[in-house]
Amino acid sequence: MNIAVSVPNPPSRILRQYDAEMRAEPPPEPGVSRTWSGGVLRTTGLYHCIGYSLLAGADVDREIATQVDFFRMMGVPVEWKLYGHDQPHDLGARLAHAGFRPEATEHFMVRDLQDGEIEDPASDGIMLRQVRDLAGLQDFVAAAGMAFERDESWAFKAYGGRLADPTYALHVAYDGALPVAAGRLELPPGRSFAGLWGGGTVPSHRGRGIYRALVAARAWEALWRGYRYLTVDAGAMSRPILERLGFVELTTVTAWMREP
Repeated sequence: MNIAVSVPNPPSRILRQYDAEMRAEPPPEPGVSRTWSGGVLRTTGLYHCIGYSLLAGADVDREIATQVDFFRMMGVPVEWKLYGHDQPHDLGARLAHAGFRPEATEHFMVRDLQDGEIEDPASDGIMLRQVRDLAGLQDFVAAAGMAFERDESWAFKAYGGRLADPTYALHVAYDGALPVAAGRLELPPGRSFAGLWGGGTVPSHRGRGIYRALVAARAWEALWRGYRYLTVDAGAMSRPILERLGFVELTTVTAWMREP
């Protein structure tokens, strides 16, 4: 796979555009609702999350306490998704004081799909397919579960009735009949940004370029569907691969979790 790399120009503008399109006014999702509470955009339903806040000039600790009380009353865990450029600069420390605990910091990366050419020579014996039926979804769950060493059965409920939904696509890589990698592509309507989620390869098949092929397949689909940018929250293992594929880091992102 050869990708001509060029840096998005300028990254700061792309980050501002992402905040406006995807965080301040997130695309609609089945099963969730969103409400502004003070300077915080709150998501409830299938999952519970705070993905965006405007707290400059506010009583930050009071706003955090309001959210803690709200989700405590619901009796559910909540994730506060904190980006490296969010204000105030000490918001992470304030969340920690309120009982939130950070997960591993990831790298928020973007690729301008109009920059360069993507070639995708298939790895020997590896075939990539998009999930179209429940058998394919079973393979997706199996590959993702082995790749991340965790239970991915939640995907049956999340996607089982939505396999024809045009706002996302599930991809599976096969070695013969064996599912060995999986990843999701989110395609929010009317936005400039498509998103890569959950890309992973089973340990026995790493180092064969399968992850790169999975990224390329989803990138081509996003470009074909008319998206300008492709984003990903990348871990330490994925980051160098994505940089070689033309992705540029815009900021960091950390999930701060609080149990009820």
